[in-house]
Amino acid sequence: MNPTEVTHRPGTTHEVTNQAPPLADYNLFTTDAALGEALARAGADWHRETLVCHGETLGKAQTLALADLANRHEPELHTHSPRGERIDAIEFHPAWHELLALLREQGLHALPYSDPRPGAMAARCAGYFLHAQIESGSLCPLTMTFASIAVLQREPALFETLRAPLYTREYDARDLPLAQKRSMMIGMGMTEKQGGSDVRSNRTEARAAGVETGRGAAYLLTGHKWFFSAPQCDAHLVLARTTEHDGSGVPGLSCFFVPRYRPDGTKNAVNVQRLKNKLGNRSNASSEVEFFDAYGVMIGDEGRGVPTIIEMANYTRLDCVIGSAALMRAALVQAIHHARHRSAFGRVLAEQPLMQNVLADLALESEAATALFMRLARAFEDSADAQPGDTDDKSLEARAWRRIVTPAAKFWVCKRTLAFTGEAMEVWGGNGYVEEGPMARFYREAPVNSIWEGSGNVMCLDVLRALEREADAAQALFLAWRRDAQTHPVLNAALDRLSVLLNGAPGTREASARRIAQQIVLIAQAMLLRDAPPEMAQAFIATRLDEHDADCDRVFGTLPARFDHAAIIERAFASSQA
Repeated sequence: MNPTEVTHRPGTTHEVTNQAPPLADYNLFTTDAALGEALARAGADWHRETLVCHGETLGKAQTLALADLANRHEPELHTHSPRGERIDAIEFHPAWHELLALLREQGLHALPYSDPRPGAMAARCAGYFLHAQIESGSLCPLTMTFASIAVLQREPALFETLRAPLYTREYDARDLPLAQKRSMMIGMGMTEKQGGSDVRSNRTEARAAGVETGRGAAYLLTGHKWFFSAPQCDAHLVLARTTEHDGSGVPGLSCFFVPRYRPDGTKNAVNVQRLKNKLGNRSNASSEVEFFDAYGVMIGDEGRGVPTIIEMANYTRLDCVIGSAALMRAALVQAIHHARHRSAFGRVLAEQPLMQNVLADLALESEAATALFMRLARAFEDSADAQPGDTDDKSLEARAWRRIVTPAAKFWVCKRTLAFTGEAMEVWGGNGYVEEGPMARFYREAPVNSIWEGSGNVMCLDVLRALEREADAAQALFLAWRRDAQTHPVLNAALDRLSVLLNGAPGTREASARRIAQQIVLIAQAMLLRDAPPEMAQAFIATRLDEHDADCDRVFGTLPARFDHAAIIERAFASSQA
């Protein structure tokens, strides 16, 4: 045989080459310069070593495998025991429980409450952000548990019985009455078939279980919930109507703490009808339920259920921003890693100018989202520490960031994540579209945060309401931005355009609510990126706010050539780090 002749082994046709290796065994925290810098600005450097350890654990191949397993083996509902008893048990793959135990161990369900100190909120949000890059579904019961604490603390007698199982870092997955459990999780039930986000159309009824009525009294609930998040939780906060009227002649909505088991140890009459077959977030159980005289305790004042539970929603909306920013970050590092290991048309993808433009533009968007949620974390902490009636600039600005910028960020960051994950998937080409890799899961996860806890229109209308109700806080924030933008013509012009929108006729303002929310977020992000390297700030401001480059952000990858795309990519994910 001619020695130059090509031969093949039996059963083979080719050698596998030019395929990017899986991204694994890297540290999610130490490879993220923007997050580390934001942590220091928030006064949470005391938590840095914990995040370094957490970031290393999350980046290990075995942890990444847990995320894949939890999403491929979806939860199953078992409504009855073999003997015919109603049990409504949810069976999860063991990987799900390992992920929940990891979250709990890090204290991400209660850190600012169980370990209060300056920067605790930012520390918690940074840890949440790291986990959200690996797996999203397991965050749902955790974020609701965290958000419920602010509401439950206002019910001292009830909270005293819940404090220990809420704060502990132990994870207890057993389905038992609360008195027999070491830890607990809390979910939420707000929406019904006829209303969705319009919870004031809810018709679930609550009648007093005894002679006592009002706050702290026991009630029996009858009705349904169309979306009942994490039905395996040990309790849920639920909206239902009592005899109190809201002024329209319709019984007012009140908020109730509905445990999975009654005080006598029997299972509460919250029957799970089915689990939702969702596009994404498939590791997590979402359900439809019926209440048949389900036991619940009223929390908050009678007829004031919406304001009571909205306090919980404010925290979950922040977590929506963090979760979406995390999906951006996860998709970005996967795209950069792939581009550094894949060649096409004679060159490594990461060295090709057009690919560098795409990756740099994605990196700008990701860093801006990270800076924004970390700033919001500081605002939540500052506003929580403020005293009633505080009118100093710091308190007013914190209120504005929390009450006005948070819903705007929830609208904008969550919305941008859909386009972002799609673009990052395209970097992978066909490999990104198949389920064996993580990109398809990121893409399926992307819409949930835009929809959950209020869709885009709901958030933008909430921004308008907040601007009216918090006029003094809005003025303080906009004045601070004006001071900071004095020497920057592009930022000044952007603030002028926002002012025109805000001063329009009421009907015009409502029709322009999305544009207003978008402009608020882009200005906020531009202000925050002044702490980043000048190249980052200049590129972001020019392509998001400069009218001369107004078309730059219509699709990713249209940055002007004058910016150093390679330097932006290197800052996002240094080539020496993974």
